[in-house]
Amino acid sequence: MTISLTVVVCSLNGSGRIGRPLEALERQTARAALEILVVDDGSTDGTGDVARARGLRVVAHPHNKGLSAARNTGMQHASAPVVAFIDDDCEPAPRWAELLLTGYAGDVTGVGGPVVPITGTGFMSRYVERNNRHEPLELELTTSQALPYRLYLYLRRQWTTPPPKPRRDVYSFTGGNMSFRRDALLEVGGFDERFRFGSEEEDLSRRLRRAGRTRLVFEPEAWLSHRFEPTLRNVLRRNIAYGKGNALQYRKWPGVRPTLFPWPVLTALLLAASPWFWPSAVAALLLPQVLYPRGLKNVFRHGTVEALIDPYLQLLQETCENVGFVRGALVFRGIVPEPAPAAVATARQSDGEPEPTA
Repeated sequence: MTISLTVVVCSLNGSGRIGRPLEALERQTARAALEILVVDDGSTDGTGDVARARGLRVVAHPHNKGLSAARNTGMQHASAPVVAFIDDDCEPAPRWAELLLTGYAGDVTGVGGPVVPITGTGFMSRYVERNNRHEPLELELTTSQALPYRLYLYLRRQWTTPPPKPRRDVYSFTGGNMSFRRDALLEVGGFDERFRFGSEEEDLSRRLRRAGRTRLVFEPEAWLSHRFEPTLRNVLRRNIAYGKGNALQYRKWPGVRPTLFPWPVLTALLLAASPWFWPSAVAALLLPQVLYPRGLKNVFRHGTVEALIDPYLQLLQETCENVGFVRGALVFRGIVPEPAPAAVATARQSDGEPEPTA
């Protein structure tokens, strides 16, 4: 069978965990159509040797370059027309590759699927499972960048629990489970390696759309599990990294609004006023239950009393993302923004290239 899909497994010091995804890839129903490529991103624990012992191809970085750079290395060395990316702590379901490949019809540029957290037994594990943030970004984000519209989407996400959605076009995938046509990735230069962790998928989506590669399809059945043991420290570090990635997008793309969450600011103002008006302290304590109502919903619907703590953790996570955004906005303040779409169109026309259509 012709090799149709290169699966790039990126790893940094993953010798103790990379065996699971490699075994899951060997069990794929479309195994004969797969090339499995491991990118060792500067590991010091023999990660590459684990993959080589299985007879797999390994490309190693001499030192750690970051996830975006590792994915670019995999893209460049892939031999199949479609390239999929997974992390070393993810395990694809048996039909994962088959479902990704069947999604490429017509003008589809990318196909992705869900990431299902498989965690431990502690409170943080249960919290992450109740609040899985590994969801695709929906096409509704392209409707408007206006702050009132974005606030509406944010509030709707807090207050409603949408039913399971079918196969559909989306704006951007979650990074742990995505695939693209290799020629499209090469056309836009792959991932921006300034994104070390967080927002690199959304940035890639923006550049694909600018190049006229607009169709990204989410296949709900092409799922993989993400096996990890979360700690509060690691979760908050990820939030700071997400905020920094959002700041790079803000500095890079004209028209992108700052990604700052309002409730940490409101809570801070209430706490600041409490020495002069004590009810504001009570409001700061109780308001998160209203602002993040999913915790109360889990208490009443499932009897999960510990979910009463969830709103305060969500507030802390958003605070960390705000901190990461402010830090990132300072770090990236000197980067040169991407040219506006009109400038890109003018440049293409002057070079005799047709302007891409959305």
